[in-house]
Amino acid sequence: MNSVEMQPGYKKLEKADGSANSLDDDRTEEQKKIDDWLPVTSSRNAKWWYSAFHNVTAMVGAGVLSLPYAMSELGWGPGIAVLVISWVITLYTLWQMVEMHECVPGKRFDRYHELGQHAFGEKVGLWIVVPQQLIVEVGVNIVYMVTGGKSLKKFHDVICDGKCKNIKTTYFIMIFSSVHFVLSQLPNLDSISGISLAAAVMSLSYSTIAWGAAVDKGRVADVDYSVRATTTPGKVFDFFAGLGDVAFAFAGHNVVLEIQATIPSTPENPSKKPMWKGVIVAYIVVALCYFPVALIGYWAFGRIVDDNILITLSKPRWLIAMANMMVVIHVIGSYQIYAMPVFDMIETVLVKKLRFSPGLTLRLIARSTYVAFTMFIGITFPFFGGLLGFFGGFAFAPTTYFLPCIMWLAIYKPKKFSLSWCINWVCIILGVCLMVLAPIGALRQIILKASTYEFYS
Repeated sequence: MNSVEMQPGYKKLEKADGSANSLDDDRTEEQKKIDDWLPVTSSRNAKWWYSAFHNVTAMVGAGVLSLPYAMSELGWGPGIAVLVISWVITLYTLWQMVEMHECVPGKRFDRYHELGQHAFGEKVGLWIVVPQQLIVEVGVNIVYMVTGGKSLKKFHDVICDGKCKNIKTTYFIMIFSSVHFVLSQLPNLDSISGISLAAAVMSLSYSTIAWGAAVDKGRVADVDYSVRATTTPGKVFDFFAGLGDVAFAFAGHNVVLEIQATIPSTPENPSKKPMWKGVIVAYIVVALCYFPVALIGYWAFGRIVDDNILITLSKPRWLIAMANMMVVIHVIGSYQIYAMPVFDMIETVLVKKLRFSPGLTLRLIARSTYVAFTMFIGITFPFFGGLLGFFGGFAFAPTTYFLPCIMWLAIYKPKKFSLSWCINWVCIILGVCLMVLAPIGALRQIILKASTYEFYS
């Protein structure tokens, strides 16, 4: 046995077909059975392109449609700078996550909190990572409930052109959620790969429609590029909220380890190689979606752009209707990608801690309860723009911008003032500033909208 295999906690990597190597697998039969049932570890047969479209689906979502609005809060110079810096930083931290998936020879960190426990200790790692990851994933699912419902309503209203009865947004959110009561029963990430692929194609399509329709429409008369707010406090708070909107748009890190866990790995061909190939493709698609939508959307409408650019665009009707339906299809896939790690956490607690028997009945009750919860919160608080900024700053900044850097410093311990050490600390400082500032502006927006909002309207 070589020195690597003698390390404490060593577990031999899976074979190429994804099955565990029984020579060194110290799990009991019951543990194997549970791991084969849990959604994150039940399948390891994914290809590199699964990684590409899972990451596109996770990353490009509701956030891209709010980027012109974020630009109207930030202005041309700061807006472009924040977008470019965010793209670079998050690509770097995503690379770190991919590398750290197998930072211990022969062991895979299949879940974000498992890597956190390795970096910070069993209990501390759990308390640092799990609350933040849950806030992000549950927050995204709530926002996507709102996005899906509002996009369905927009599709209905555009098609009807004022000739149909007005239907409350609440009902459209309920219609959207009904799909998830069915799809949430799919067992793991591999089983939703078809939905994820369709969602990724839709994201590129509706992003192209959004900026293409803006180009076709041209700039509105007397377009104004001054920032949205008129008072100094308003400008400051809106700037903070704009930072949160951008942070929300770069949110795929919360599910990256779980996506990588579906890829087979051997010592000769570690999972990080195909995973990184998929990430590069995904980030090229992200750039093709984000930058044209943000810049052209703001160029066309200036400070009057809505918090969802498809709401601002109204013609040609058939194209805008189609784009909204594409958003619905994409958000269906995105919801499932973010929900799967939550399902994994819920089912792990139910089976391993509370000793429930794994099975269809448990899965049906647990997942349906979760979908119902996100639907209820989405119906009650559908402040789309404010929710984006609040969740973007409060939770996305740590898990996306600087938590991977802190883990990298804890695990690899680069020499003080070396290039790696300096880059990580710059990311940490920028990420902490984002985490502190963004929720302040977003919370103000939510309070202002809540003062005139009628519940369940």
